[in-house]
Amino acid sequence: MSDLYEKAKPLAGKVMSFARDNILVNMRFLDVALSALAVEPEKESGCFACNGTKIYYDPVFLLKRYKEEPAFVLRMYLHILFHMIFYHSFRFDKLDGESWSLAADIAVEAAILELEMPGMSLFRDEEAKRKLRVLREDIGALTAEKVYKYLKNFEVSDRERGELSRLFFMDSHRLWKPTQDLVITQQQWKKLSERVRADLKSFSAKKSKSESMEKSLLEAVKDKYSYKELLRKFMVMNEDMRINDEEFDYIYYTYGLSTYGNMPLVEPLEYKDNKKVREFVIAIDTSASCRGILVQAFLRKTYGMLCGEDNFFRKMNVHIIQCDHEVQKDTKITSRDDLEYFLSHEKLTGFGSTDFRPVFAYVNELLQEGEFENLKGLLYFTDGYGVYPKAMPPYDVMFVFIDNGDMGPEVPPWAVKVLLDDEEI
Repeated sequence: MSDLYEKAKPLAGKVMSFARDNILVNMRFLDVALSALAVEPEKESGCFACNGTKIYYDPVFLLKRYKEEPAFVLRMYLHILFHMIFYHSFRFDKLDGESWSLAADIAVEAAILELEMPGMSLFRDEEAKRKLRVLREDIGALTAEKVYKYLKNFEVSDRERGELSRLFFMDSHRLWKPTQDLVITQQQWKKLSERVRADLKSFSAKKSKSESMEKSLLEAVKDKYSYKELLRKFMVMNEDMRINDEEFDYIYYTYGLSTYGNMPLVEPLEYKDNKKVREFVIAIDTSASCRGILVQAFLRKTYGMLCGEDNFFRKMNVHIIQCDHEVQKDTKITSRDDLEYFLSHEKLTGFGSTDFRPVFAYVNELLQEGEFENLKGLLYFTDGYGVYPKAMPPYDVMFVFIDNGDMGPEVPPWAVKVLLDDEEI
């Protein structure tokens, strides 16, 4: 077997070089990303695999598949490259690996088949295209993220998963694991994806365009935020009445009690500075395009993140403002009970057009009236399509949008933009 491996290496290397050159000729917008991946033969692996730096291939396996289907190596090379520029390997450890692998393969093959480049057709492609047409009717643009949600949210049988794997599986994902010694980092691959996306726009108009590829690249270059982490921006330092364990010595305290009766040698420091939510504003866009169940779900999610003992002060001052083109209602929340009552009993009002300016003007009035001692920020849940104020307010602002598969509306440079998909909410 060793002799066969050594004999296969030179020819397999030439086939890989030919595949690489073919991709460069037909898809010039991939040149930078393509040059970022080295190739290396691997003995008796029986597969192709990539760790984000190198493509590992079994020369014997490669030549066998090349003989059976000449387009296989070219297709495999492109398949792996798309996994990297779509950022698939870097999300593998954060999700259900089996479902994510299948979703990633489907997304990559959808993008390749839509491009319709010469010399890349496999025997299974017609059957795969029929399956993709059915999936598009249910999902829309076939990004890995959308396919993954489909696989997780709907009862997809083992038989159906097996059929999908047969039609779209290409490479092993065994190297899709977090590692500290990557030559090309996660952030560098993101920059490569941004370059590919920019170059794709200027690619020849005569060439086929791939909606799946464009949407997958969009997902890759999006900034991924943790909503919970961003909420910490709205936490302020405040003195909370509780024993400060970090500055209190219990040894002297208990020694005094045991030796002198009810006379501790040191009193506990009751005051401790904690970062907690005390004063902020939640603005709800109640225009016709942003209403109903999602608003309630967003409020419950935000409440769930903030209502732990470590987040809320005994006293709080939160205003929930409903607004479309004008402020419809302001509900002041001073306790958990207030918030629970609002979520259970209050009905949204408005449903006109969207204008963000009235909320900011109203909050400015509250500030002038002394309603807030230390307003940290304003959280605005909206679809984003409205009129923004020009002036930067004296507090942090976060616009939270529903992720519709695009980059979302542009926001002023002084605001933070967060995209949450409906599953997150």
